[in-house]
Amino acid sequence: MAKPKSPKTVADPATTVEIRQPTSSLSDFNLLAGVTLVALAVRLYKLNWPTSVVFDEVHFGGFASKYIKGQFFMDVHPPLAKMLFAVVSYIAGFDGEFDFKDIGKDYLEPGVPYVAMRLMPALLGVALVSLTFLTLRSSGCSQVVAVMASLLVTSENGLLTNARLILLDSPLITLTALTAYAFQKFTIVDEDHRQHLTRKWWLWLALSGLSLGATVSVKWVGLFTIAWLGTVTIYQLFTQLGNVHISLPRLSQLFLARALCLLVLPGIFYMGMFAIHFQCLVNPGDGDGFMSSEFQSSLNTKAKEPTLAPVSLGNTITLKHWNTQGGYLHSHVAVYPGGSKQQQVTLYPHQDANNEWMLYSETDEYDPVQSAPVQIQNGQVVKLWHATTQKRLHSHDVRPIVTEVEWQNEVSAYGFEGFSGDANDLFRIEIQDEYTPDIAARHNLTAISSKFRLIHVMTGAALFSHKVKLPSWGFEQQEVTAATQGTIPNSIWYIESNTHPLAPADAPRITYRRLGFFGKFWELHKVMWTTNAGLVESHNWDSRPSSWPLLKRGINFWGADQRHVYLIGNFLVRGLATGGILAYLALKALGVLRWQRGFADYQQSPKLWSYDLRVGTYVLGWAFHYLPFFLMERQLFLHHYFPALYFSILAFAQLFDFSAHIVPRRLVSLVALVIVAASAAVFYWYAPVAYGLKWTKSACEASRLVKTWDYDCNPYPDSYAEYSQVKLGGPVPTATAKPVEQAVQPEIPAGNTRDAGKAAQAPPPPPPQAAEQVQEPSEAAKLPENIPAGSARTLQSTIYQDEAGNVLDPEAVKKMENVKDDSYLHKETTTGSDCRMAHADHTRDPCPYVILNDFGGAFAMGAIGGSIWHSIKGYRNSPRGEKLSGAMSAVKARAPVLGGNFGVWGGLFSTFDCSVKAVRRKEDPWNAIIAGFFTGGSLAVRSGVKAARNSAIGCACLLGIFEGVGIMINRVMAEGNRPVQPQLPEGVAAA
Repeated sequence: MAKPKSPKTVADPATTVEIRQPTSSLSDFNLLAGVTLVALAVRLYKLNWPTSVVFDEVHFGGFASKYIKGQFFMDVHPPLAKMLFAVVSYIAGFDGEFDFKDIGKDYLEPGVPYVAMRLMPALLGVALVSLTFLTLRSSGCSQVVAVMASLLVTSENGLLTNARLILLDSPLITLTALTAYAFQKFTIVDEDHRQHLTRKWWLWLALSGLSLGATVSVKWVGLFTIAWLGTVTIYQLFTQLGNVHISLPRLSQLFLARALCLLVLPGIFYMGMFAIHFQCLVNPGDGDGFMSSEFQSSLNTKAKEPTLAPVSLGNTITLKHWNTQGGYLHSHVAVYPGGSKQQQVTLYPHQDANNEWMLYSETDEYDPVQSAPVQIQNGQVVKLWHATTQKRLHSHDVRPIVTEVEWQNEVSAYGFEGFSGDANDLFRIEIQDEYTPDIAARHNLTAISSKFRLIHVMTGAALFSHKVKLPSWGFEQQEVTAATQGTIPNSIWYIESNTHPLAPADAPRITYRRLGFFGKFWELHKVMWTTNAGLVESHNWDSRPSSWPLLKRGINFWGADQRHVYLIGNFLVRGLATGGILAYLALKALGVLRWQRGFADYQQSPKLWSYDLRVGTYVLGWAFHYLPFFLMERQLFLHHYFPALYFSILAFAQLFDFSAHIVPRRLVSLVALVIVAASAAVFYWYAPVAYGLKWTKSACEASRLVKTWDYDCNPYPDSYAEYSQVKLGGPVPTATAKPVEQAVQPEIPAGNTRDAGKAAQAPPPPPPQAAEQVQEPSEAAKLPENIPAGSARTLQSTIYQDEAGNVLDPEAVKKMENVKDDSYLHKETTTGSDCRMAHADHTRDPCPYVILNDFGGAFAMGAIGGSIWHSIKGYRNSPRGEKLSGAMSAVKARAPVLGGNFGVWGGLFSTFDCSVKAVRRKEDPWNAIIAGFFTGGSLAVRSGVKAARNSAIGCACLLGIFEGVGIMINRVMAEGNRPVQPQLPEGVAAA
C-alpha cells in the first residue's frame, strides 16, 4: 500500500498517460489468423442445418423477398442489414418467390439459397472474433489475454446461434465492435497532441463515424453506441481543455472535427440507407397500410386520381380518419350484437363501395340532381347518408359494446324506407385551423385540404376512432364512437374522394401532395417508433433485463426431427463477464475511498490510471447498452443483451490483463488456459441446442443446471441409435412457457413468430376448459404404458405455485397438508415435459442490483450536487481571469469525493436495508430506520463507540422522520383521491 499523501487539488492538465502500445509483429498476425480460423470452423460448422425456416428468419428472409420484388413493407428496424440479406440472396439466385412465412417451412424443395444468406451473418460473427483480438491488442493487452478473450467470444453459445441464422443481431454486434475498435485506434493517435488533425487521425475518426452510422442503420440499439461514444468524446475534450499544449483555436478545431465525423457523417450514412430503401420499395405491399395516404400515393399503382376540390351538398364522398391508419368511415349490413343493435359503423382500411357517403342538408330540402352545387361552409350542419345501405350516420346516448365508458357513445347507421330521420342524425362540421394549412380550406370545406371534426348536434360528442379492434362480429375492423372527452387528433377527419353529378368539367381538382425524401423519412420513423413502443404484450419467451447477466432463461428458436435450436449463452463466459463488471465497480469504490483517505494511488502509478481508463471505457459501454432496457416496457428478449455482453467481455479481459502486473505472467497464462478450456467444455456441452444436433434425453436433462432453462427434453430419444429410425422433416412438439393439459401425443407446429419483427413464439397451447380452469385429466387422457421409443410423449405432472407464480417444491407442499388455509397455493395440472417450468418471477430485482442501483444513484446525486456547489465556490474564490479554470479545478478535486461519500452511504444503507428485510421478512418503515441505525454506526465506528452510537441514533431518527413524513403525505393523498360515493336514485334507500 502506498503511504497516505495529500492529494492534489488541481490535476496537471499537461500530464499524459502513456500505455503499453503493442507493435505489429508476425506473432500477432499468426495469432490473429489462428483465432480467426477457429472462429471460421465454429461458425460455419453445419451451416446448412436446420434446412427449414428458423425463428425470425420468417421476417428477415421475408423482407429479402420483398426487396427483390420491390414490395413496400414496414419494420421497426432500419434497413441496412435487411438490404444486405437481399443483395446476397439475389446474387445467389433467389427470385423472391419463397415467402418464409412459417417456422419449419422447408428450404430444400423450392431451392432457396438459405446457406448463402446465413453465410453473411456467420462471416460477420467470425469478424467479431478478429475484432476482439485487434481491439484488446490496441488497448495494450497482452497476446495471451487477447487470444483468451477472442476464444471466449468464439465459445459463447448465444453469439454462435445468432450468427448462424438470417437475423440482425450478428451484423449489429460486429458493427458495434468495429466502432469500438476504430475509436480505440483513434484514441491512441489522439493522445499525442502532435498527431492531431493528421491523415491518420482523420482516418480513424472518419472510420469511427462510418461504423457508428452503419451500427444505427441496423438497429436503433446503435443509439446506445452513439451515447457511449459521445460520453467518451466529451471526457476526451474535457481532458484536452486543460492541456497547455493545445490552444483554444486548436481545441475548437478538434471539437468541430469530432462533431463532423461522429454526428454529421453517421447521420448522412443513416439517411442514405433509407434513400436506397425507398428507391428499392416502389410497389405496394402489405406494409403500406401503416402509412398515410400521401405516402401510399408515392408507390406505383397507388397514386390517387385528382378529385373534386370543393365539397358541396349532394356530393358522394369517402371520409378518412386522420390520426390512425384505420382507414375509411365504413358501414355494412351487419348489426351490433348488443347496445342499440343497429347497423355497424367502423373504419375499414381498403377501398370499398361501403365507404361512400352522401352529404345532405339538415332539412333534406336540397336536391342535388336539380340544383347547382353549393359548397359547404365551416360550422354547417349536415346529414351523412350511406350510399349502399341507405341509412344515415346516427349517434345516441348508448354506450359502445367494446369501449364501454361514460364519455363515449355508440355510432351506428340507422333508418328505413319512408323514415326522414331524426335529430340524432345531425352533425356539425368544424374545420380545425391548426391542422389545415390552406387558409381558404379553413372556411370552405375542401377535399383533402380541410381537416375537420364532426360534432353530433344533440350530444356534443365528436365522431371518434382509436386503435381498438372490434371482435369477430365486427370483422376485426377499427371501432368508431362519438366521444365527449376524446383527444382532438383522434376526432379529426378529411375527405379523400369527392364527386358530384352536376360538377362542371373545369371544376378545380386536388390530389395528395407528393412527399419528398424527408417527408417519407420523417413519417416512416414516426410509424416505426409508434409500432416499436406498442410491442408491450407478454410473450412466451420474453425476459426482463435483470435476468440477462445471470442467464435465467433462453429462447426457443426451432424444433423438428427430435432436435432443438434453443438460444442459451455460455454460463461460464457470462459469469466471468458479469464478475469482471462487479470487480471493477468494487475496485473503483475502493479507489475512491482510498483517495478520500489521502492515498495517491493514481498519481504514483500512471499504469493504474491507464488501466482504470481502459476498463472504465468498456464498463461504460456495457452500461449504455444494458441499463436503458430497464426503462422500456416493451417486449424484451435475451438477445438484446448481446452488445452489452461484448463490452463486458472486453472489460473482463482488460481487468484480467492488469493482474499480470500483480502475479507472475506464467500463472496468468495458466489461468487463461484453464478459462479457455473450461469455456470450450461448456460450449461443447450445449452445442446440440446451439447447432440443432442429435442429443439424448438423459444428456439434455443433465444439462439443465437452472430450472428456468425451459428447453424441452421430451423430443430427444433415449439413445443415439434411435435417430436412424427418424424421418427428417417431421414436426415434433416443442415446449411452451406454461404448458397446459393436452390430448395424448398432440402434433404441434414448431412455432409462430412475434409481432412486427420481434421474437418467435412457441406453439400456442390449446384453449383451456370452461371458465379458464385447468381440470384434472380423465383416465382416458392418460398416457399408455407402451409408448414406442423415440416418439413424442405427453407426461402428466402437478405443479404447485404460490400467488406470485413461483414454483414450490413438492416435498415442501406435502409438509403443508395439515395447514387449513391453502389459498396461497395455486395447483396447476399440466401435461408435457415433467421438466417444464413456469415463468420466473421478474417483478422484484435481486438485492445486488438494488444495492448497485442505490450506490450509483447516490454517487450521481453527490457528484452532480458537488459539481454545482464547488463550481460556484471555485468561481467565486478564484482571481479574475482564472475563474473558469478555478471552477473546473474545484469540481475535479472535490465533486468526486462528495459523490463517493454519498455513494458509500447509499450503498451501505441499501445493503443493511436488504439484510433487514431478509431477516424480518416484513415490508414496513422499521426496515429503513434499522438500516439507517446500522449505517450511521458503521460509518462512525472508527471514531469510537460514543461517536458510533450518536451517529447511529441520529441516522435512525432522520430516517424515522423521512418515513413519517412519507406516511403522512400518502394518507393525505389517499384522502384526497378517495372515490366519491355515487348518488342513489330517488326512492332507493341506502343499505
